[in-house]
Amino acid sequence: MSILHIVGLGPGDPDSIPLGSYEIMRRGWPVVLRTREHPAVKRLEEMGVTYQTCDDLYDACDTFEAVYEAIVARLLHLAEGHPHVVYAVPGHPLVAERAVQILLAQPHPGVEVEVGPGQSFLDLAVARLGIDPVEGLLLLDGLALRHDQLNPRLHTFVAQVYDRAVASEVKLTLMELYPDEYEVVVVRAAGVHGEERMERVALYEIDRLPWIDHLTTLYVPPARDADVLYRDLHEAPRIVEVLRGPNGCPWDRKQTHASLRKYVVEEAYEVAEAIDEGDADHLAEELGDLLLQILLHARIAEEAGEFTLRDVFAGLAAKLVRRHPHVFGDEVAKTADDVLGIWEQVKQDERRNEEREESVLSGVKLSGPALAVAQAVQKAAAKVGFDWVNEADVWQKVKEEMNELDIERGREPRDVAKLAAEAGDVLFAVVNLCRFLDLDAEAVLAQATRKFARRFRYVEQRMRSDGGSWETASPETLDAYWNEAKIAFSQSN
Repeated sequence: MSILHIVGLGPGDPDSIPLGSYEIMRRGWPVVLRTREHPAVKRLEEMGVTYQTCDDLYDACDTFEAVYEAIVARLLHLAEGHPHVVYAVPGHPLVAERAVQILLAQPHPGVEVEVGPGQSFLDLAVARLGIDPVEGLLLLDGLALRHDQLNPRLHTFVAQVYDRAVASEVKLTLMELYPDEYEVVVVRAAGVHGEERMERVALYEIDRLPWIDHLTTLYVPPARDADVLYRDLHEAPRIVEVLRGPNGCPWDRKQTHASLRKYVVEEAYEVAEAIDEGDADHLAEELGDLLLQILLHARIAEEAGEFTLRDVFAGLAAKLVRRHPHVFGDEVAKTADDVLGIWEQVKQDERRNEEREESVLSGVKLSGPALAVAQAVQKAAAKVGFDWVNEADVWQKVKEEMNELDIERGREPRDVAKLAAEAGDVLFAVVNLCRFLDLDAEAVLAQATRKFARRFRYVEQRMRSDGGSWETASPETLDAYWNEAKIAFSQSN
């Protein structure tokens, strides 16, 4: 059994090399340095420690991941012929050392990995900047930085900003959240006497600094300004929580799932309208309004102990993965038609799991515009013979439902629930009549609404031209304007 000892050389200053690392490297065992480009290495030479490095692998490999894999292979090969091998890395062995993580991720027959002492650059950087990590700290890898890792409320360190090219990529990622002028601190060789350098600059300038090298770390301080915080994905849910809280907005606090239902539909239609307009800024605004409805419903549900916003995200993520087996699984889809076929099959499987008995209505989505859904339900029922015989019978049903509504509205006191039920029956019957007349109920009502809007605007214009107002105009005058509007738009209905 060979032992691979992994030790750290500290953040850079030769005097900061841990005593334990010195002791291990001076025992005469083979010593491998990840890189010779570290200020503490000169002290090893002064102490007579012989070593080999992995610097040649950086030139031989095309990617950093390939470099790390090659380092692991070299170390394991060396361990085959020696009972003890030392691998020394800058800083701490467990901080920003991908090769070490690869070694620890899986067992290697005949080789035991021991992680020894070290000191991270983070310790000195935090001390130099006067930061208390308990306030919340992010340590991120500049070579693999993603915008979804960022949290503007926390102290953020981006390590391994090796050169100006890496700094440029880091800058572009940070700019997805932070303004171009946001002040950051570029830290080089923290704690290394004679080499340390710290400079406060605007974010957009970090890749213009000529002295950036392998000892460089970027510090991004917590944001306080609304223009940054508002861009964070957690901020809007936090605001909704405040609005629903004890000292929040009276209107928001009294809302329920039922009271907000109409706003969800309304906002969805406004998103569709913005899409039709082709206005990107308007679309972004309307998507925000629709998202607000989602956040409100999630918050109401959380207060009731039903589910949370995280449950919504979890359910969505699981569904996306489940319905894309050609991306996340073994299915193969080469065309859009292949994808649609897979999608429908997955949805059918889901419906079979949800319904114990297959229904004629299983293929009908009950969500959507009420008129369109009603017509779809009627068509599905009609396919199995559950339908009226002729148009006259449907017309008779419309009159019957209207009569029942008339009776109900005449009762005192009025029962709102019964009125709603009878009014719904009337609408459902009229939709059925439209179907028998080969008319699309949704399109018919949309056309009628547009016609009313045109005529109403005509009435408004006539009233203004006559110097009138809604407060002073008589019913007879408004009726006359309306008749004029009907004539004016008679050709276009």
